[in-house]
Amino acid sequence: MITDPTLSSTDPKPSAPKAPKVIRITPRPALPIPQSGPVTRAPRPDGLPGTRWIDRLGRPLTDLRISVTDHCNFRCRYCMPKEKYAQNHNFLAMTELLTFDEILRVSRIAVANGIEKIRLTGGEPLLRKGIENLVAQLAALRTPAGKPIDLAMTTNGSLLIKKAQALKDAGLGRITVSLDGIDEDIFQSFNDVGYPAAKVLEAIDFARQVGFKVKVNTVVKKGVNEGEILKICEVFRGTGVTPRFIEYMDVGNANDWRMDEVVPSREVVARIAQRWPVESLSPTAPGETAARWRYLDGGGEFGVISSVTRAFCRTCSRVRLSMEGRLYLCLFASIGCDLRTMLRGGCTDSELETAIGRIWSAREDRYSELRSMGAAPSRQKVEMNYIGG
Repeated sequence: MITDPTLSSTDPKPSAPKAPKVIRITPRPALPIPQSGPVTRAPRPDGLPGTRWIDRLGRPLTDLRISVTDHCNFRCRYCMPKEKYAQNHNFLAMTELLTFDEILRVSRIAVANGIEKIRLTGGEPLLRKGIENLVAQLAALRTPAGKPIDLAMTTNGSLLIKKAQALKDAGLGRITVSLDGIDEDIFQSFNDVGYPAAKVLEAIDFARQVGFKVKVNTVVKKGVNEGEILKICEVFRGTGVTPRFIEYMDVGNANDWRMDEVVPSREVVARIAQRWPVESLSPTAPGETAARWRYLDGGGEFGVISSVTRAFCRTCSRVRLSMEGRLYLCLFASIGCDLRTMLRGGCTDSELETAIGRIWSAREDRYSELRSMGAAPSRQKVEMNYIGG
């Protein structure tokens, strides 16, 4: 006999249905828009038209990273671990996200004031419906000197074959694909949804055929995927694809980061140099995050990003716009300024320009530098899927 646990032993009638569970979403805190304060500007050092916003440490604003969604179809251990982002996780509703017109408006004002590079991130940006339409709008922007912006995207590659041609036709210039291993067991343990590395490699090859310049980002975690470094180099040597090995970072709070899990970039370079002779290269632009290296046999180049062991805060020129319109001044920030309220409250372009200028001009963030000194503030940090990498 099978006993139905919903039935009482003394009453054969079903019990009354339970009231539906009410899920409450706690709004993310936001800083108000500053109503006063200086807007600091400096001429471009190359003599081209226009000025750039400068922060309190003399750093110009030249790069804008835009997260277009907090959704992602992977559950990478260092970003959105499955136990903290379950299937019933409450992502933002579409009405809470910035519209493409709102993103374009912020971007247009930013480009007029010195932004030269825009990178679309997520979550997984290719999950945002119609993303190629936003790409086309951003690709049409021009700097005060009349030059097109450097428009790029970071993706996990799962939807890249489906979207690559449309993105190329829309004007996307560069693509960075996340790939934390070639070995299937290792890669699938990283993304934690069983997605094959072989499919990501296929997507990278397809993007190259479409005409994209492709970089590959690999987060290196001690005891997990150091053995993949040479494999990844081997796969992409001679292809024009540039792998970049990133130190495992304490972005957000969900990944339970520990310093003893970091593989220093110098060890990555040493490991590669034992296999192939290499030499360092000069940065392609001021404020570049990756240190560049090339193989002496002509096999191409690779990069390392040392945000833990060799902080580059002093040259950081990036600002991050979240999918719901918060402006963050640091990857390790805990709170951002609320531009969405301004955008939807009828502000003029001049008011929006002044607000962004004041926010950047007051900036003095240097979290990684302070961490290396043992003086980093102890605080909750915004998660990576919310503002991108």
